[in-house]
Amino acid sequence: MEAAERFAAGSSNGEVAKDLRVSVRSVQRWRRTWEGAGLEGLRSAGPVSTPKLSDTLFVVLEAELAKGVVTHGWPDQTWTLARIKTLIGRCFNKTLSLSGISQMLRRHGWSHQVPARRAVERDETTVVGWAKETWPTAEAPRRRSTPTSSSRTRLASR
Repeated sequence: MEAAERFAAGSSNGEVAKDLRVSVRSVQRWRRTWEGAGLEGLRSAGPVSTPKLSDTLFVVLEAELAKGVVTHGWPDQTWTLARIKTLIGRCFNKTLSLSGISQMLRRHGWSHQVPARRAVERDETTVVGWAKETWPTAEAPRRRSTPTSSSRTRLASR
């Protein structure tokens, strides 16, 4: 809309592009639309596609999520995007990407959750023992740094 005001004031495409930090091609396209259809032609028509899950289907999904993970056959209490994707496939016969599910959940006010406290079943002595004994053997040893030659040919190869 600001570009349309600038067009009416007589600004050039280059000036508008520089001030609005967009490409000159975009400004040219906007000017053609503005000249052909006026200010109404520049208004947004909204999203190109409709969401895969309508608001009524999302309400059903929320109810299914509220039932819990164990109810749907998973052994622990965490909802992951992959599990939500499977649930959507089972309930609605629809396929969404993981990023699409994440965006949909954020759009409806859901956020990533982090546990507020540690699990009751956690055994601190086992965790400490694992970190001291098992982890160092699983981690690849570091390479020791040795002096190298900056020459392209080695002295030993002569």
